[in-house]
Amino acid sequence: MSAFALRLFRSTIFLAKVVGAAVALVAVFLLLIVLTGGAGCGLAAWCVTVGTAVAVALRRGRGRTRAARAVLFLPVVLAAALTASVCVPTVPTTRRYLPALPSVEVRHWSLSTGSRVAVYHYPPTGSAPRSAVPLLYLNGGPVRGISLLDHRFLRLLASQGRDVYAYEPAGAGRSELLPMDQYSISRSVRDLGAVLDHLGAAKDQGAAKDRSAAKDRGTATADILGFSSGAVVLTRALATPMVAAHIHRAIIAEPGPMDGPTARLDGQRGRPSARGLAPAPTGPRSTRIPRYAVAFGLMRLGLLAPDTGLIGQAEGDNAFTAADLGSDTASAYCARDAHRIPAEDTARNFSFSPAASLRVQRTVKDSPSLAPRLKRSRVPAMLMIAECSSQVRRWATAVLAADPGIRRTQYLPGVGHHLWNGLDDNNRRAAAVITAFLRNKPAPLPDYPKREDIPAFLRAHK
Repeated sequence: MSAFALRLFRSTIFLAKVVGAAVALVAVFLLLIVLTGGAGCGLAAWCVTVGTAVAVALRRGRGRTRAARAVLFLPVVLAAALTASVCVPTVPTTRRYLPALPSVEVRHWSLSTGSRVAVYHYPPTGSAPRSAVPLLYLNGGPVRGISLLDHRFLRLLASQGRDVYAYEPAGAGRSELLPMDQYSISRSVRDLGAVLDHLGAAKDQGAAKDRSAAKDRGTATADILGFSSGAVVLTRALATPMVAAHIHRAIIAEPGPMDGPTARLDGQRGRPSARGLAPAPTGPRSTRIPRYAVAFGLMRLGLLAPDTGLIGQAEGDNAFTAADLGSDTASAYCARDAHRIPAEDTARNFSFSPAASLRVQRTVKDSPSLAPRLKRSRVPAMLMIAECSSQVRRWATAVLAADPGIRRTQYLPGVGHHLWNGLDDNNRRAAAVITAFLRNKPAPLPDYPKREDIPAFLRAHK
């Protein structure tokens, strides 16, 4: 072996030892992050890791030359620098609220539950007959702001002669945060009930001015359209008599799992979605920054609690971007739309709380079966299912099987999980399905699948 080759070999071995020792220290740091719950923004784990590594290096360096002692500290310095990046925030740690939308007025309602939520109102427009019952929209998330794509669809629904309201869940969009331990699916249902109380109070004031209108409005407060996780909130509200009493009609669109037993169901989804086919989303990603990659990754794996001391709720919300959703966005579209997925939102309007969303999802998974209570529901309801849905089909059919109030099911061809996506005439078709049900008119599509069709529907892999 030549002298050069020997030096190269020794240098490679030396470098491998330094890197290996540094990687071992990083692994110890991550373990301590988990064990300490990220206490003090991770500084507790960092101090223990670096302090122990320095002590070991000093002990091993006794009696050695200065150069040999310096070599022992190389992996310590490297690991200290890498792990320190996990402890330093790169975005504001206090809540950064979104600017107002120019296209719609936003108000903030203080609810009896203690939540303070942002509420949007689209007054009725167009030449269609005015409806006395307002429509309330529950968006997906679970803790996510309403996208501009959804706002455009709400404006379309308002053009059908409806007062359309929407609110962002506590912790999302322009709504105020809750303490992390207060996020739960049951809190979401209670907040819905409190919003309906607000709408009911406004309705009573209007009725006092117009007694003839009061006779037509009946006792129910609003029709409700719930999408994705918003459909889960609506489904659970239908099983809660005090809330269901204020619901006139319910539209359950592309629901997630409604309870723990449903969440454990697996199996087929709809026709192929654009997941894995669409170009990777562009834009900045928090998950490329060590601090947030570690925090969100460990939370997703269940190794860190949503109320971790590593990053606060506000910091996590400020850091998370639309690009961090990755292939989740593409999964909401059909495979044939993979290369024309619309921009759902802008950076100035996008809001998603990963920690609060995980906490709400876990409370759904931990909840007992909803079916016994849902079987007592009598609110007229409609189920909407997408052809290319990325949702497990049995999540929707479980609701269909349990809720006797479901009067029709609409299977929408040519769309994915995001039923109203702005492509082609998809918004108009979704609006037609919704409007027909709310007006008690014949359905634009066949009533399919019905309860008796569920086994065949699942076998057909639709």
